[in-house]
This record gives sequence, structure tokens and C-alpha cells, in this order.
Amino acid sequence: MSAALNKKVLCFIDEYGAAGDADFSLGAVLVLAREAGRVDRRFTGLLEPNANEIHAVNLDDRYLQGLLTRFGTEAPADRLVLINQKIGLRAGAAPVVYAQAVVETVKIGLKRFQRVVLGRETIGNVEVIADLNHHNDHPDFRREIERSQAHDGRFKGVNRVVTVDSAASRLLQLADVVAYSRKWIDDGSFGAKALRDQFGIQTP
Repeated sequence: MSAALNKKVLCFIDEYGAAGDADFSLGAVLVLAREAGRVDRRFTGLLEPNANEIHAVNLDDRYLQGLLTRFGTEAPADRLVLINQKIGLRAGAAPVVYAQAVVETVKIGLKRFQRVVLGRETIGNVEVIADLNHHNDHPDFRREIERSQAHDGRFKGVNRVVTVDSAASRLLQLADVVAYSRKWIDDGSFGAKALRDQFGIQTP
């Protein structure tokens, strides 16, 4: 594979709500691996110096909206893709529903990333980093992910799906805020267009 096709892409995933609930949605942050440290520092630099792990549900909506606005000003818009994917109610075991939601969200994110950042139709060398929870720490989740890696379109470009505690990654915490932003659509605070225009969050 040529160097041009071997650019490693990182996709950070976190959720709002829980798999099987009506308000379940995922947030995704997609960035080239070589840009991830820079984006992480820009997000971290907007937080209070003593800030610990960011949990959107524990923070004021106006604070989060201001944080996303400032981040949108600071972050390189042509090097980053933010996706909020509404999943909602769906039949099936929660770990499988969660896995299917991850696959769908990653595929959508990669399609946008190809167009906005890479400027080409092919993509590979993708790593997905998800916030560890009881759904994605389940054998059924892993089996569904492995099936999709083998057979499911753009998701075949995913080399690894790893789960880590979001305390270890500011970009997972950013994905948490992106996931939470679906609440503002659901409660009428923002429309999908406003979410995209003001915060750069795409809502397929």
C-alpha cells in the first residue's frame, strides 16, 4: 500500500443514552492519527486547568455549547469530522445493537472523512476507539464487530476496535459531548442545520 493510502485514521466513539433506549445516539470524532495530539491539545486548552474527565450529562448545556463553539474556532475544520448518529429504539440484544450502531456510525463518518479530509474514495488503516462500557465489553459485541470487519463495506477498512476508559482520552470525552448534542435537537434547542453550522457536528 502506498504512503498516500496508508494514512492512519482514528475514530473515537462515545454514547448518549444506552443501547435499546429511545434516546440512544453515538458521537464520533474522526481525525488522522498524526493530527490527534494537536486536536487533543486544542480541546484540552479550552478546559479549566484543573479539569478532570468531562461528562457532558454533568455539565450545563450553555457551557457545553460555548465549549463546542470555541473548539470549532480553534480546531482545523478540514482535518476533523464530528458525527452525531441517532440510533433510537431497535430490537435485539443490547451488545449487538451497540455494535451495529458503531458500525453504522463509523461507516458514515468514514464516508464524510474521505470527502472532507482525504479527498479520495479509498480508505483503510482505521482504528476505532470506543468508551468502555458493559455493552462493548461483551462477546456478542465483539462477534458482531468481527463479522462487519469481514463483510461490511467501508467497515472492512477498520483494522482494530479497542475499548478504553474515557478518562484516558480527551478525544473520547469530546465524542461524549458530540453524542450528548442530540439532546438539543430532541428538545428543540437546535435543529440539525444549526448544530452543523454552529458546532460543525454532522447529523446524518
